Amino acid sequence: MNTRTGGVRRAALLLAGTLMVSACATQVTRVSPDQQIDLSGRWNDTDSRLVADALIRESFQGQDGSWAARYMEAHGGRRPTVIVGSVRNGSMEHIPVGTFVREIERAYLSSGQVQVVASNEERGEVRAEREDQQQNATADTRARLARERGAQYMLQGDIQSIEDREAGRRVVYYQVDATLVDIETNEKVWTGQHRIKKMVERPRFRL
Repeated sequence: MNTRTGGVRRAALLLAGTLMVSACATQVTRVSPDQQIDLSGRWNDTDSRLVADALIRESFQGQDGSWAARYMEAHGGRRPTVIVGSVRNGSMEHIPVGTFVREIERAYLSSGQVQVVASNEERGEVRAEREDQQQNATADTRARLARERGAQYMLQGDIQSIEDREAGRRVVYYQVDATLVDIETNEKVWTGQHRIKKMVERPRFRL
Protein backbone atom coordinates (compact mmCIF):
# COMPACT_ATOMS: atom_id res chain seq x y z
CA MET A 1 0.00 0.00 0.00
CA ASN A 2 1.54 3.36 -0.98
CA THR A 3 1.46 6.44 1.23
CA ARG A 4 -1.21 8.17 -0.85
CA THR A 5 -3.58 5.20 -0.71
CA GLY A 6 -3.07 4.85 3.05
CA GLY A 7 -3.81 8.53 3.55
CA VAL A 8 -7.04 8.31 1.58
CA ARG A 9 -8.14 5.26 3.57
CA ARG A 10 -7.40 6.96 6.89
CA ALA A 11 -9.33 10.02 5.78
CA ALA A 12 -12.28 7.86 4.76
CA LEU A 13 -12.25 6.03 8.09
CA LEU A 14 -12.07 9.32 9.97
CA LEU A 15 -15.01 10.70 7.99
CA ALA A 16 -17.03 7.53 8.59
CA GLY A 17 -16.29 7.70 12.31
CA THR A 18 -17.33 11.35 12.44
CA LEU A 19 -20.61 10.57 10.68
CA MET A 20 -21.32 7.69 13.09
CA VAL A 21 -20.70 9.91 16.13
CA SER A 22 -22.96 12.61 14.65
CA ALA A 23 -25.70 10.06 13.98
CA CYS A 24 -25.56 8.80 17.58
CA ALA A 25 -25.51 12.25 19.18
CA THR A 26 -28.55 13.24 21.25
CA GLN A 27 -30.77 15.77 19.53
CA VAL A 28 -33.08 18.02 21.54
CA THR A 29 -35.89 20.08 20.03
CA ARG A 30 -37.90 22.49 22.15
CA VAL A 31 -41.65 22.24 21.63
CA SER A 32 -44.71 23.93 23.07
CA PRO A 33 -45.76 22.51 26.49
CA ASP A 34 -49.31 22.32 25.10
CA GLN A 35 -48.29 20.14 22.15
CA GLN A 36 -49.58 16.58 22.37
CA ILE A 37 -46.71 14.08 22.12
CA ASP A 38 -47.19 10.36 22.72
CA LEU A 39 -44.08 8.21 22.62
CA SER A 40 -44.68 5.17 24.81
CA GLY A 41 -48.46 5.23 25.17
CA ARG A 42 -48.17 5.61 28.93
CA TRP A 43 -49.94 8.28 30.98
CA ASN A 44 -48.41 11.70 30.28
CA ASP A 45 -48.92 15.43 30.78
CA THR A 46 -51.56 15.59 28.05
CA ASP A 47 -53.64 12.97 29.84
CA SER A 48 -53.40 14.89 33.12
CA ARG A 49 -54.57 18.11 31.51
CA LEU A 50 -57.37 16.63 29.39
CA VAL A 51 -58.79 14.44 32.16
CA ALA A 52 -58.72 17.26 34.72
CA ASP A 53 -60.50 19.64 32.34
CA ALA A 54 -63.12 17.02 31.42
CA LEU A 55 -63.87 16.05 35.03
CA ILE A 56 -64.18 19.60 36.35
CA ARG A 57 -66.32 20.64 33.37
CA GLU A 58 -68.57 17.63 34.01
CA SER A 59 -68.82 18.46 37.71
CA PHE A 60 -70.73 21.66 36.91
CA GLN A 61 -73.05 20.12 34.30
CA GLY A 62 -76.28 18.17 34.49
CA GLN A 63 -78.38 17.52 37.55
CA ASP A 64 -75.40 16.58 39.72
CA GLY A 65 -73.67 19.81 38.74
CA SER A 66 -76.28 21.88 40.59
CA TRP A 67 -74.38 21.42 43.88
CA ALA A 68 -72.49 24.69 43.31
CA ALA A 69 -75.64 26.58 42.35
CA ARG A 70 -77.47 25.23 45.40
CA TYR A 71 -74.66 26.35 47.68
CA MET A 72 -74.55 29.87 46.22
CA GLU A 73 -78.32 30.18 46.45
CA ALA A 74 -78.24 29.19 50.12
CA HIS A 75 -75.31 31.51 50.95
CA GLY A 76 -76.18 34.77 49.27
CA GLY A 77 -74.25 34.12 46.06
CA ARG A 78 -70.98 33.21 47.78
CA ARG A 79 -69.00 30.64 45.84
CA PRO A 80 -68.29 27.29 47.54
CA THR A 81 -64.73 26.47 48.59
CA VAL A 82 -63.12 23.23 47.48
CA ILE A 83 -60.00 21.40 48.60
CA VAL A 84 -58.45 18.73 46.39
CA GLY A 85 -57.71 15.71 48.55
CA SER A 86 -55.93 12.48 47.71
CA VAL A 87 -55.83 10.95 44.25
CA ARG A 88 -54.80 7.30 44.48
CA ASN A 89 -52.84 5.66 41.72
CA GLY A 90 -54.16 2.11 41.41
CA SER A 91 -52.77 1.59 37.92
CA MET A 92 -49.95 -0.69 36.85
CA GLU A 93 -47.57 2.16 36.05
CA HIS A 94 -45.98 5.13 37.77
CA ILE A 95 -48.24 8.18 37.46
CA PRO A 96 -47.14 11.50 38.99
CA VAL A 97 -50.42 12.22 40.76
CA GLY A 98 -49.05 15.52 42.07
CA THR A 99 -49.11 16.90 38.53
CA PHE A 100 -52.66 15.64 38.05
CA VAL A 101 -53.79 17.29 41.31
CA ARG A 102 -52.30 20.61 40.14
CA GLU A 103 -54.20 20.29 36.87
CA ILE A 104 -57.44 19.73 38.79
CA GLU A 105 -56.80 22.81 40.92
CA ARG A 106 -56.04 24.84 37.79
CA ALA A 107 -59.27 23.65 36.13
CA TYR A 108 -61.31 24.52 39.22
CA LEU A 109 -59.82 28.02 39.46
CA SER A 110 -60.23 28.60 35.72
CA SER A 111 -63.93 27.75 35.99
CA GLY A 112 -64.55 30.79 38.20
CA GLN A 113 -67.30 28.91 40.01
CA VAL A 114 -65.44 27.85 43.15
CA GLN A 115 -62.67 28.92 45.44
CA VAL A 116 -59.75 26.54 46.08
CA VAL A 117 -57.76 26.30 49.31
CA ALA A 118 -54.32 24.86 49.96
CA SER A 119 -53.84 21.17 50.64
CA ASN A 120 -52.92 19.73 54.03
CA GLU A 121 -49.21 19.61 53.14
CA GLU A 122 -49.20 23.15 51.77
CA ARG A 123 -50.98 24.56 54.81
CA GLY A 124 -48.19 23.41 57.11
CA GLU A 125 -45.64 25.60 55.35
CA VAL A 126 -48.02 28.57 55.20
CA ARG A 127 -48.86 28.25 58.89
CA ALA A 128 -45.18 28.18 59.81
CA GLU A 129 -44.64 31.40 57.86
CA ARG A 130 -47.67 33.01 59.52
CA GLU A 131 -46.38 32.09 62.97
CA ASP A 132 -42.95 33.47 62.12
CA GLN A 133 -44.50 36.77 61.04
CA GLN A 134 -46.06 37.22 64.48
CA GLN A 135 -42.55 37.57 65.92
CA ASN A 136 -40.60 39.14 63.09
CA ALA A 137 -42.91 41.19 60.85
CA THR A 138 -44.24 44.66 61.55
CA ALA A 139 -47.78 44.88 62.89
CA ASP A 140 -49.15 46.48 59.72
CA THR A 141 -47.75 43.76 57.42
CA ARG A 142 -48.06 40.52 59.41
CA ALA A 143 -50.79 38.03 58.44
CA ARG A 144 -53.47 37.64 61.09
CA LEU A 145 -54.05 34.33 62.86
CA ALA A 146 -57.21 32.23 62.66
CA ARG A 147 -58.27 33.74 59.35
CA GLU A 148 -58.09 30.63 57.19
CA ARG A 149 -60.95 29.89 54.82
CA GLY A 150 -62.52 26.53 55.49
CA ALA A 151 -63.50 24.26 52.60
CA GLN A 152 -67.04 22.98 52.28
CA TYR A 153 -66.19 20.24 49.77
CA MET A 154 -63.32 17.84 49.16
CA LEU A 155 -62.56 16.21 45.82
CA GLN A 156 -61.07 12.71 45.97
CA GLY A 157 -60.20 10.33 43.16
CA ASP A 158 -58.37 7.29 41.91
CA ILE A 159 -56.80 6.13 38.66
CA GLN A 160 -57.07 2.54 37.44
CA SER A 161 -55.68 0.94 34.30
CA ILE A 162 -56.02 -2.27 32.31
CA GLU A 163 -53.48 -3.39 29.71
CA ASP A 164 -53.93 -5.96 26.97
CA ARG A 165 -50.91 -6.98 24.92
CA GLU A 166 -50.41 -9.23 21.92
CA ALA A 167 -47.29 -9.38 19.71
CA GLY A 168 -46.42 -5.79 18.80
CA ARG A 169 -49.79 -4.33 19.74
CA ARG A 170 -50.90 -3.02 23.12
CA VAL A 171 -54.17 -1.54 24.33
CA VAL A 172 -54.07 0.56 27.50
CA TYR A 173 -57.31 1.57 29.22
CA TYR A 174 -57.39 4.21 31.97
CA GLN A 175 -60.38 4.95 34.18
CA VAL A 176 -60.34 8.00 36.44
CA ASP A 177 -63.09 8.26 39.07
CA ALA A 178 -63.67 11.39 41.13
CA THR A 179 -66.02 12.12 44.03
CA LEU A 180 -66.92 15.45 45.61
CA VAL A 181 -67.82 15.10 49.29
CA ASP A 182 -69.56 17.57 51.61
CA ILE A 183 -67.02 17.81 54.45
CA GLU A 184 -69.64 18.56 57.10
CA THR A 185 -72.14 15.82 56.24
CA ASN A 186 -70.01 13.25 54.30
CA GLU A 187 -72.63 13.45 51.54
CA LYS A 188 -71.36 12.67 48.05
CA VAL A 189 -72.70 15.61 46.08
CA TRP A 190 -71.11 14.62 42.76
CA THR A 191 -69.35 11.62 41.21
CA GLY A 192 -67.66 11.64 37.83
CA GLN A 193 -65.68 9.36 35.58
CA HIS A 194 -63.41 9.83 32.59
CA ARG A 195 -61.96 7.05 30.45
CA ILE A 196 -59.05 6.88 28.02
CA LYS A 197 -58.18 4.01 25.68
CA LYS A 198 -54.93 3.96 23.70
CA MET A 199 -53.81 1.61 20.95
CA VAL A 200 -50.02 1.34 20.81
CA GLU A 201 -48.45 -0.43 17.85
CA ARG A 202 -44.75 -1.09 17.49
CA PRO A 203 -42.98 -2.43 14.38
CA ARG A 204 -41.94 -6.05 14.86
CA PHE A 205 -38.74 -5.73 12.87
CA ARG A 206 -36.33 -2.88 12.86
CA LEU A 207 -33.18 -2.25 10.85
